[in-house]
Amino acid sequence: MIFIIADTHFGHANIIKYCNRPFNDVVSMDEKLIKNWNSVVKPNDIVYHLGDFAFKNYQNSNITNLVNKLNGKIYLIRGNHDRSSIAFYNNHGLEVIPTKTLLEDKKFILSHRPIPDKDIPDGFINIHGHIHNKPIGDEDFSPELHKCISVELIDYKPIEL
Repeated sequence: MIFIIADTHFGHANIIKYCNRPFNDVVSMDEKLIKNWNSVVKPNDIVYHLGDFAFKNYQNSNITNLVNKLNGKIYLIRGNHDRSSIAFYNNHGLEVIPTKTLLEDKKFILSHRPIPDKDIPDGFINIHGHIHNKPIGDEDFSPELHKCISVELIDYKPIEL
């Protein structure tokens, strides 16, 4: 099966208050995100993570340990908080894919930030993260062409593509 998710922000304590997440602290948030992830994703599944995977305190072996706890093969579109190099993520169990990834057979274009309507190919829908639980609120982005899958909007677990 193929799943999608965005904006997990593993290890990011302040995201709890920024987005009004229902967790007391970053440890309980991370534990719940991992448990939720593994409740739907099986070891041989594919997960497209649309950015902001983990915060800066997940470095080197810590990110490897985190990735090893998560089921599935994870393809990462780097978000604005994924500031390490492509090689860093690839060497720690994730596989970085292009910032705008077309899934031709599904007619989806995956990205971290929403893509303006004018840049979405005809017949495609942009699946993205970045805005969390905030509305797009701009005339360049029509709701019909966009689907935000930040964790706050998908019950804090990957959803089937």
